[in-house]
This record gives sequence, structure tokens and C-alpha cells, in this order.
Amino acid sequence: MLYYIQIFIITLFLTVGLAFLVIKLAKKLKITDKPDEERKIHAREVPLLGGLAIFAAFFIILYFTRDNLLTGNLLPRHWLGFFVGACFLMAGGFLDDKYNLKPAWQIIWPVLAIGSVIAGSVQIEKITNPFGGFIYLGAVSAALIAFWLLGMMYTTKLLDGLDGLVSGMTAIGSFIIFLFTMSDKYYQPDIGLAALILAAASMGFLFLNWHPAKIFLGEGGSLFLGYALGVLSIISGGKIAIALLVMGIPILDVAWTIVRRLVAGKNPFRFADNKHLHFRLLNMGLGVKKSVLLFYGVSIIFGLAALFLQSKGKALALIALSVIMILIVMFFAYLDRKSKVA
Repeated sequence: MLYYIQIFIITLFLTVGLAFLVIKLAKKLKITDKPDEERKIHAREVPLLGGLAIFAAFFIILYFTRDNLLTGNLLPRHWLGFFVGACFLMAGGFLDDKYNLKPAWQIIWPVLAIGSVIAGSVQIEKITNPFGGFIYLGAVSAALIAFWLLGMMYTTKLLDGLDGLVSGMTAIGSFIIFLFTMSDKYYQPDIGLAALILAAASMGFLFLNWHPAKIFLGEGGSLFLGYALGVLSIISGGKIAIALLVMGIPILDVAWTIVRRLVAGKNPFRFADNKHLHFRLLNMGLGVKKSVLLFYGVSIIFGLAALFLQSKGKALALIALSVIMILIVMFFAYLDRKSKVA
């Protein structure tokens, strides 16, 4: 246990140090986020590119602990595919933060990242059937990986609207995976170590990303955190249900956003608005910190529940999350109708 504590502390402080360097770099390159009156509510220009600090700290520590990462079933090619995919996201994120790429260009980098993971032979052999036994995927594995990782990346990308929200949610999710993979029943110390490193890097960044933020994740960072959490949930034995429970409300919010925009006749990926759940909470007067802490609380409750629930219990918990999201949607729809009448 002392070893894991040391790794956590080293990663955390390394991330903080790298984040200060990235702040200087972003300011020198004039890659900053300027506030506006609708969606960008910060009071001043804030440096972007923050994901570089998490990315660098994460893979630097992974490299120096590589002997412990190869003690399980994962091979160097699995980790290499993961790393190359992350590099694509960082490169694309840098270009987008600097030049504000069009959506048609933005999608290229997540697709390349997914291709790298699949090329690295990462696969989902089977998933647990809530009613007993397993469902073997075979050739469907690649399609499921692509769908899952794209969904996770765009969830964290669209969720990145409040200071500390994505970095904190990722820290919670990866720490839950760490606890899960260190349990006697599902013991996978290699995955547990990687998850702990991601949690420490995310938490280290959170020190500078907490409201009022001194640095933002940027496009690459917001995509990378969803990507990393998604990959870890796959290579930990297809434990996608855990990530679904931790990120359930944001994932459902993204799904509802896509449906809502399609119904309105708008391209869901080319159009932005302030009707995401986190913006709705702000409009209700909850404030940035309280809104973020509310998300944290839901994630911790359902994430910890995942540690003790069997497959059928996790399925019921996911249904409960869906019901909660439906009630939230109905509540805000009622408020919208009431405001129009007024």
C-alpha cells in the first residue's frame, strides 16, 4: 500500500508542476479562452492546453512503473496503442485550441485515437449478462469499442463547461476503478496502478482547475480524460458498467442533448447551447462550486455502489439513473413552458 501512496503523491505533484509550465506555454503562444456572455462565464482570459499536463504526468509515471504494468494479461502493444491514441488527441487538441477547427476536422482525432486502440489489439471478449452467464462479442468487439470510446470522449468534451467538473469526475471514476481492480475478487494490480495514476494526475490538475480556474483542459484534455477512463474500463475486463454508473448523469445528458437538437432540426455536433444540465443548474442560481459538487456526489454514490453490486444490481442502478435523468428532463421542460407562458 505504501508503494501506491508514493506513486499517487509523486504523480499529483508532477502534474501540478507541469500545469504551471503549461500555463506559461499557453500564455506565450496566446492560446487562451476568452469569456463571452452565454457559455463562457469566466471573468478573464484563461490559458488552455491544460490536458497536456495530465497527459505528460500520466504517461511519464506509467513509463517509470512499466515493469508493474506488464504483470497481468496486457502486452506492450496494448499500452502502445493507448499511448499513440492519446498523442493523436493531444495533437488535435492543440490545433483546435490554437486555430478553432471546424467540427468536421475535430472528429478526425478521436477517430484516429480509437483506431490506435483497436490496432493495439485491445478488445472486449465478452460482457456479463445480467440474467446470468456471458455474452461473447467476437467481431462486434471493435464496433463496441469505437462506440464506447467515442461516447466517453464526447461526454467529457461536452461536460467541460464548469471549472473542475471533468477533472474531478475523472478522478472519481478512475479511483473507483482502482478500488475495484484491487479487490480480492477482481485483483488486477496493473490496471489498478494505471487507474490510480490517472486519478492522481486528474486531482493534481484539479488544484489549478478548481473555480476560479487558473487553467482549462482545452480540447485535447477534455477528450483525453474521457478516452483514458474509457480505455481503462475496457482493459479492466470490460467493466464498462462501472464507468457508466460514475459518468451516468453526464452520459445521459449528452444523449438527451443529441435527441433534443435532432428534434429541433439542428446538427447536434455543429451546434452549441447553454441547455446542458450543468448550465441549467447555474441558471437556477446554484453556483459553479455547488453545481460541480452535486455532480461529484452523484458519481461517488453510484460509483461506490458499483463496487458492491452484482451484474443484475448494476443494471438496476443504471435503470435508476435513467429514471432520474428522465425526471430531470421533465422538470426543466416544465420550467421552460412556465417561463414561456409568463
